Amino acid sequence: MRKSIFIAAGLFLSISTQAQLLDILKSTVKDQTGIDLNNPKATKGSTTVTTNTNTTTTTPISTSTKASPLNVGSLTSTQISSGLKEALSLGVTDGVKKLALTDGFLKNEAVKILMPEKLRKVDMTLRSVGLGSLADEGVKLLNRAAEDAVTEAAPIFTNAITSMTITDAKNILLGSNNAATGYLQSKTQAQLFTAFQPKVKASLGKVGADAVWKNLISKYNTFTGQSVTTDLNEYVTTETINGVFKMVADKESGIRNSPAMRTTSILQKVFGAQDANR
Repeated sequence: MRKSIFIAAGLFLSISTQAQLLDILKSTVKDQTGIDLNNPKATKGSTTVTTNTNTTTTTPISTSTKASPLNVGSLTSTQISSGLKEALSLGVTDGVKKLALTDGFLKNEAVKILMPEKLRKVDMTLRSVGLGSLADEGVKLLNRAAEDAVTEAAPIFTNAITSMTITDAKNILLGSNNAATGYLQSKTQAQLFTAFQPKVKASLGKVGADAVWKNLISKYNTFTGQSVTTDLNEYVTTETINGVFKMVADKESGIRNSPAMRTTSILQKVFGAQDANR
């Protein structure tokens, strides 16, 4: 009987000791890992543990902040501004240079100045009576006037580009392929027209377009008994400006989409960052 009592007491002490050791182990695990072994679903806040008979998955709790709409890595505001200004400057310089060549407008279907829409009947009528060459000459001289006048556009565009703010640059870097050109157009369209119109008027006279068109309209009015007039100066001014913007937009799109066209370090850095955000 006494032997049984001693055995029972020994077992009780053994179980008690194990329980104490288990409690110490649980406490240590909770302190070190945040996991409460008495309640496995409760965590320290960084991890949620779910256990079933098949799998155990661990899903981190998100600690990310709302992503910035403009993520350009290590670029500074000044670098962004400089890169966009350089892209626009290259577009203007390259575009004006190509358009100012003989046939720069006339042989470029993207920017060629055609007969004014309201004078298309004049064109058809003259051709129908064997005066197609006169109509062709009239269109050619409209384009010659644009080619002569377009060089005057460069300084006007340059002033507009240099006035671009850092805020403007940040907003358009990750825009569409022609975002910078669109910005430039919105800022300069009216100013360009006012400043450019006298240049176009002078060029129309310089290349003889005024005289040819006076003869062209006179012959049409004689054949039809009508009295048609048109403001060539306004028409050619508008079309010339549109042609320059078209060339600038093409250059900008090329720089944005073709690394080979990024010929300077600042273009490579800025538009490389743009690539990463697409």
